[in-house]
Amino acid sequence: MAEVRAIVLRAAGINCDMETEYALEQAGAKAECVHINRLIEDKKLLEQFQIIVFPGGFSYGDDVAAGKILANQIIHHLSEPLQKFIDDGKLVLGICNGFQVLVKTGILPGNGSAKQEAVTITYNDSGKFEDRWVYLAPQTGKCIFIEPGRQIYLPIAHGEGKVVTKDEAMLEELKAEGHIAFKYVDENGEEGDYPINPNGSMGSIAGLTDSTGRVLGLMPHPERHVRPTQHPRWSRLYKIGGTRDEGRETRDADGTTIFNNAVKYIQKNF
Repeated sequence: MAEVRAIVLRAAGINCDMETEYALEQAGAKAECVHINRLIEDKKLLEQFQIIVFPGGFSYGDDVAAGKILANQIIHHLSEPLQKFIDDGKLVLGICNGFQVLVKTGILPGNGSAKQEAVTITYNDSGKFEDRWVYLAPQTGKCIFIEPGRQIYLPIAHGEGKVVTKDEAMLEELKAEGHIAFKYVDENGEEGDYPINPNGSMGSIAGLTDSTGRVLGLMPHPERHVRPTQHPRWSRLYKIGGTRDEGRETRDADGTTIFNNAVKYIQKNF
């Protein structure tokens, strides 16, 4: 197709929409920030897009619980068009608050028995807002957003990021069915306690995907690492023009993998 179109959903309190729009455009999509009220008024508007992103922030001030009010709007006003969007083979990405929304609508994990009451996201074990960089290790090869085998480094910024399942059996089900997209790890790829796992998520879960691999939610922010200079140690790690110093990276910034893979998938399949 000639053009990949992405919608970045806005609502009161969302504050990462412009960065997400920029990241999508850097990946080659034509992105547009759209307020949820506009989409509720004209549900067919969604048909014009192939990617929808629920960006980070504090939708409706995170009143009641993080992402809960926006999730209820989706459930009561947009569940059918959004389900059709997914059934049509299109892509859904939820980042931080957007991940909370996808879980609290039941869109994630989305594997039949794992409905809204089976998985939730709640307050960090530290009891405080966590703002730090973390390593993520991919856990599945079926999610189209993920570059298999590539450990990535992204920032987090949340007070309610702890992924919790109703019991150990549900956690094992998520593992067995490939719903765990990313885990928090250290630089050597090993799981660990705080601050390696910054919020106490069960199973070190940092992100989930659905059974199709076309829906991804994650707590860290890929849109905040789409340029090498956004890395906290960029001058030591990346080759930014000039001389090619040995030992420095030439690959893209880690967050770009999420958006690049999404755009490439749409280009290939639509």
